[in-house]
Amino acid sequence: MESDAAMSTAPGIAIAESAARRPTTQLEHYRDDGPAARLLGATAGLRIPLPPLPLALIGAAGLFAAVAVERGGASDGTIAAAVAWFVLWAGVSSGRPHSDRFAWALPAVMRLGEYGALIWIGATIGESASAGAFALIAALAFRHYDLVYRSRFQGRPPAAWLDVAAGGWDGRLIMVTLLLVAGALPAGLFVLAGVLGVVFVSECVASWAGHAVGAVSIYEDEEDEGD
Repeated sequence: MESDAAMSTAPGIAIAESAARRPTTQLEHYRDDGPAARLLGATAGLRIPLPPLPLALIGAAGLFAAVAVERGGASDGTIAAAVAWFVLWAGVSSGRPHSDRFAWALPAVMRLGEYGALIWIGATIGESASAGAFALIAALAFRHYDLVYRSRFQGRPPAAWLDVAAGGWDGRLIMVTLLLVAGALPAGLFVLAGVLGVVFVSECVASWAGHAVGAVSIYEDEEDEGD
């Protein structure tokens, strides 16, 4: 009976460990997944025999179809459903092997979905919320720039605790949607932008202050300078 119980709990433990793990490849780091996306990938991603990019595009297509139809007049329920659709499919894509020739486009789809959803949410509330959405996007652009260039020039990604603090694209979209439903926007957008901006910039400055910088070439990891 003990062995049967161990076998029944093992899948749950494996799923929890997979959802909590840090990304292991640069491409996974660039996605900026949070716990919700990793959990979806761990539970459903391995069961769907499709490359990750089509799965993410299914999510983005549903989101932007809602944007095109509803525009700035979307209800909170419609926005929540569209965001949930994107989080579901893009999250599932995190569990698929990122080894096909088009996997490089996945981080761009994550950015497209997150930034597009934030702009849409801001537009449904008004001008002040749009300003808050752009402030948040500015903080996130810093984060995503840092993900790429910290790994390139320091040889390591940002600190593990920052992944938790950032929440991932999925966690941030869920948070903003909950703030929308609770009637806490646009103030919530400005607060979130301010908090994340301070955290991202402070951690980045501390990291670079303790890093011995050598000669850096803009052609590193790119084509040779003479080509």
